[in-house]
Amino acid sequence: MESGIEILLVEDNLNDVELTLHALKKNHIKNPVEVVHDGAEALDFIFCRGLYAHRDPQDKPRLILLDLKLPKVDGLEVLRVLKSTEETRDIPVVVLTSSREEIDIYKSYQLGVNSYIVKPVDLEQFVQATGQLGLYWLVMNQTSP
Repeated sequence: MESGIEILLVEDNLNDVELTLHALKKNHIKNPVEVVHDGAEALDFIFCRGLYAHRDPQDKPRLILLDLKLPKVDGLEVLRVLKSTEETRDIPVVVLTSSREEIDIYKSYQLGVNSYIVKPVDLEQFVQATGQLGLYWLVMNQTSP
């Protein structure tokens, strides 16, 4: 698992993808990142199906950054599948979205999200928030063996 993807970024907005990758780089987070652009592709990546059938199922991401408003399969459904499957339940999922809707926040926590972050509009705030995410989930957080 050492050589695999450590961060899975699930984001359909190309500007937000660039911004997130820039923020990770600016915060010296050099962990390998895979970017997928819709919920169906995220599930295929995680469960090694379709275009990702060649992946090793044991090579799970250490962190998933998940947008909610996605094409094909929305983020809440991706979260529901991840947290209801024994093999993926323990992967930390951080919702990183522009949605401030109370129902999205409530449903995300009901489904087992680890953290819910509304994307700051300000670039510097976004860079700081992304750096703190990476530091906490990839360095400080202890996972079960």
